[in-house]
Amino acid sequence: MSLPVESHRFREVRKDLRYTQAEFAQMLDLGQSTADIERGKTKISGKAVMLLQKLYGINPLWLFGESLEKYRAQTSVMPKTLVLDREGQENIMLVSAKAAAGYPLNLGDQQWFDQQPLFNMPLPMFRGGSYRGFEIEGDSMEPGFHAGDWVFGRAIDSLMDVQNQSVYVVVLHDSVLIKRVIKEVNGQRISLHSDNRRYPPFMVSTADVQELWKVVTKLEGEDTSLFSRPVSGNIGATNTDKENADIQSIEHRLRELEARMKRT
Repeated sequence: MSLPVESHRFREVRKDLRYTQAEFAQMLDLGQSTADIERGKTKISGKAVMLLQKLYGINPLWLFGESLEKYRAQTSVMPKTLVLDREGQENIMLVSAKAAAGYPLNLGDQQWFDQQPLFNMPLPMFRGGSYRGFEIEGDSMEPGFHAGDWVFGRAIDSLMDVQNQSVYVVVLHDSVLIKRVIKEVNGQRISLHSDNRRYPPFMVSTADVQELWKVVTKLEGEDTSLFSRPVSGNIGATNTDKENADIQSIEHRLRELEARMKRT
């Protein structure tokens, strides 16, 4: 039986840092030894993932086999914090319009992230990457996106991965925006465009971009019957009966979460 990729890579990090299993376990608050993690018998805790990122710059996406970049680059736009369940699997966090105000200020606060609504998507389109859901506020992206809609974005490694004119959730130091993104040739700035022509495009420095999530699908605020088609047509363009049933179940659960968030 092959070991999980995170077990191999966890051991690789320990070896690179020249720690014994006992020393590494103590450093990461993992008990007496890291042996069970390296054998694939125990999942890596969320706290250990956070400490590896904070202390040594280890990219969580690389650790779980979702990126080729082992270390977080200075210009990285990868997620600053991941939220894992008890099995070590990443959950999808839902960021409401209300929570979005505090999101940029709490990017490194694991406790804040753990308090946000979490969701698990058992669908192929949500595998092989890190995903997050964001609620839309305002009318700047109409007619395609309306206030109250939910968009789900896939984390990207760097600004080099941006596909011009695609829709992204752009996390700046003081705000969370949903815009179409265009890279400048010199790589120093990006241009953010609204679909609603009443809102002019504007430029931001790449140094101000903390995270980027490429929007792959959306849940329309007033649509209570079907999960919207993906924004990118090559992802989940057709669904099996089972997938459609899963989608309807997920939508129902999202509605319940949304209702609870509005009551808080």
